[in-house]
Amino acid sequence: MTLSITRTATDQTVEVAPAGEIDVENAYMIKDAVAAAMAEGTPKRIELNMQDVTFIDSVGISALVSAHQVAGISGVKVVVTRPSRFAHRQLWVTGLLGLFGNPAPHGEGASHPAVSGT
Repeated sequence: MTLSITRTATDQTVEVAPAGEIDVENAYMIKDAVAAAMAEGTPKRIELNMQDVTFIDSVGISALVSAHQVAGISGVKVVVTRPSRFAHRQLWVTGLLGLFGNPAPHGEGASHPAVSGT
């Protein structure tokens, strides 16, 4: 399977949303997307929305950590939002959930704020 990445930005936040499998063949795309977000300005926060990630291997995890470190040099916080169950498990097993904001798996818990009907 391939990987596609979309990016959206607001004034201070950039969302990077990979979809598919993050592995040795394409992990560089995560680092490139974060680097591009940094090159276009300095957001305060980069959110990696991983709800559509179906697989991530150790090279993919390494790319996330590398992106976190590069952004951190400029004072930009990188967090994972809405991780798929698989991505959440991989972050948990590697001990990296806390580094990326301790997100709950997509569809569970407090990672989704309540939305009022107003």
